[in-house]
Amino acid sequence: MRKTFAVLTFSTHIIFAQNVAQKLDAATKNLMESSAAVSSSLSFYVADENGNFIYEYQGNKGLSTASTQKIFTAAAALEVLGKNYTYTTTSGYSGTVLEGNLNGNLFITSTGDPTLGSWRYDGYKPEHFKQKLLEAIKKSGITKISGDLIIDDSYFDHQTIPGGWPWDDLGNYYGAGVWGVNWRENQFDINISGTEFKSFSYPLEGVKWLNDLKAGGSSDQSLIFTAPYSNVALINGTLPSKTVTVSGSTPNPPLQLGIEVQQWLKESGIGFSGKVITGSQLEIEGKKRLETPKNNIILTYKSPTLDKIVYWFLRKSINMYGETLIKTLGKEKKGNPGFKSGVAYLKEFWKSKGINANMINFADGSGLSPQNYVSARAEVQALLYAGKQSWFESYYDGFPTQDNGIKMKSGTMRDTKSFAGFHTSKDGKKYVFSIIINNYQGSGSTELQKILNVLK
Repeated sequence: MRKTFAVLTFSTHIIFAQNVAQKLDAATKNLMESSAAVSSSLSFYVADENGNFIYEYQGNKGLSTASTQKIFTAAAALEVLGKNYTYTTTSGYSGTVLEGNLNGNLFITSTGDPTLGSWRYDGYKPEHFKQKLLEAIKKSGITKISGDLIIDDSYFDHQTIPGGWPWDDLGNYYGAGVWGVNWRENQFDINISGTEFKSFSYPLEGVKWLNDLKAGGSSDQSLIFTAPYSNVALINGTLPSKTVTVSGSTPNPPLQLGIEVQQWLKESGIGFSGKVITGSQLEIEGKKRLETPKNNIILTYKSPTLDKIVYWFLRKSINMYGETLIKTLGKEKKGNPGFKSGVAYLKEFWKSKGINANMINFADGSGLSPQNYVSARAEVQALLYAGKQSWFESYYDGFPTQDNGIKMKSGTMRDTKSFAGFHTSKDGKKYVFSIIINNYQGSGSTELQKILNVLK
């Protein structure tokens, strides 16, 4: 009797899977036969929660992923670094303190904390770091600093942007790079009325602007162009006549932090007559870097734990977090914080989990590079692997829940749209899926959603 029941259950599963596959195939072919898809490419793969195959359309085909690339980086970081991993920012001084006077330099260094000064975390906002730093300085007996403020940004290498990122993206908030010392997620905001700058979220140190904006558009169609370490920024495009907020990427976050700390010292009555200097600037000037002293450490400031960082990385698709994780993986596992090193490790990691290396041609950790080529099947395999791990709850929590009830990460880039995630249908069946489309003439969002609605 049990054997008969098992056979019936298995047969029912096959019939049900065939029924779903037929509906998915009809919806997929309907999309691919449309006039807007005449030159597009699609990779689509669906499995159940146990990894049983349900449906595919060119599931092995490698396509540009946009932000669904983040599912690989987030999972690898949680497994390799651990969900309780934290970044550290320290402050110390050289020289001696005599009668309140620091006859030496004050240093701030970091292990690349991407959340330093972020506004997203309770207890970790810019004012919290400010309070702890000033308390530490005063507790050490310092009331005057005769030397300089050194921002030691040497933890990572000098390359702050992955190769392959489009120039159109670099100056905008989603194109923010990665430094050894990051600050406010390396982002700034400008309130603009028509073409006139009204205010900044904070003053950008030493940056001069070229403004080619035109007013009269119905939406924000502006682009900001900044380059790492540069003191010239360009903004162009069109904006509505009303006041709007445009967000860009800070060209020199370590310097920006230093200038703000200088202001904090002044406001708190701590004398400071020196200069703000970054380690990179010393190298540019041909001078020797000054590293934070091992002794006389007055502050050790820990970031939120990695599970909280991954939550925002996936939930708000913060590219700068992904590239920080890539550099961190490269440094921790290969002793090299370069992007190429970190990306190579990410590929090795997923290859070791059984994914065909030809289906994971990574170029970065966030998906902003159009040079990422990944198949839908590889994304499903990564999600299935994550579902069996102890850290899965932290991972799953970061996936946004869409209006149709599907828990998924989305990706959008010029001529690219992708979805990858998890869904429980109305009858309780659980699916894992990935769908990627390139070069569709239109956004593709509505069409892909129609296909995924079949899973309901």
